[in-house]
Amino acid sequence: MIRKSLLAASAFAAAALVTQAASAADLVRLGNLKFAHYGAVSYMKEIAGKYDLKIEERVFPKGIDILPAIVAGEIDVAASAVDAAIAGRASGVPIYAVAGFAKGGARIVAKPDAGIKSVADLKGKKVATPRGGAQELILLAELAKHGLSWSDRPGKDVQIVYMAYADMNQALLAGSIDAMSQSEPQSSQAINKGFGVEVVKPYDTELGEPVRSLVVTEDFYKKKPDVAQRLVRCFVEATATFIANPDLAEKYVREQMFKGQITSQDFKDAIGNSPYSYDISIEHVQITTDMMQKFGVGRMDNPPKAADWVKLDLLEKAKATKAAANDAAAGTVKAN
Repeated sequence: MIRKSLLAASAFAAAALVTQAASAADLVRLGNLKFAHYGAVSYMKEIAGKYDLKIEERVFPKGIDILPAIVAGEIDVAASAVDAAIAGRASGVPIYAVAGFAKGGARIVAKPDAGIKSVADLKGKKVATPRGGAQELILLAELAKHGLSWSDRPGKDVQIVYMAYADMNQALLAGSIDAMSQSEPQSSQAINKGFGVEVVKPYDTELGEPVRSLVVTEDFYKKKPDVAQRLVRCFVEATATFIANPDLAEKYVREQMFKGQITSQDFKDAIGNSPYSYDISIEHVQITTDMMQKFGVGRMDNPPKAADWVKLDLLEKAKATKAAANDAAAGTVKAN
């Protein structure tokens, strides 16, 4: 009797372990940034269970700061501006771009009393931007278009002052810089609080509106294809949810990401300048690469060819699955 009971207990425990192992969600380690247009990427962790995933998010100051963590094997998927991903790939970081998640998200903002009404008016001024970010590339493209020279030392038409995103607004408020090439929602905050005025949304160069990229490690893409596909499906749903439900997007970004530090108007203005999206193209990544090389952003000895590392198969499958689900839901509603 005791032996039978022990055998039964052992069988039950073994079955429980098998069930637990079968139902354990796959862990995905996400590197993200604290910007309004990165909200849908952050929201993935809230719906990850639906895709049998557990997403652990780690927030970094800048996209290029995520790269060492990828090399160290601490991050599986990351959100960053395309230029940071390009610089990483050029330096040997084993990543693939699998989706885009926002476009735009930049503004050149000046002090209200600086007399700066256009890019041409930046001559003789100090302009801040983060080194190696999308905002630097956009700024340099605008200066070149308007025939202005630049350096991080005095003597050129425009003096570039390299600063972290988090420091630029305070520097503009304090008057230690004349203008800044800033991201969102920080540029909207400067305008709404009255210590900044918009000079231009800098999308009229060959680069157009910069796209943010969702990248995964090569190992994650090659060795865990099923997990990678479920992750991209999760991303597509999170993005579609934010696009369809802007009130939810605002609540999540303002309360969960920024802990009430930005206003409703800040959020609306920020997303108006950096709408959520899914797409990225090989052509856009190649144009960005060429412009980075032209202006010395990222300091690449061997610029990567976009076609070699932009992999859109997971995104196309995820979008097709989402479209089919939407069609089925629409058919059900129509039938009822």
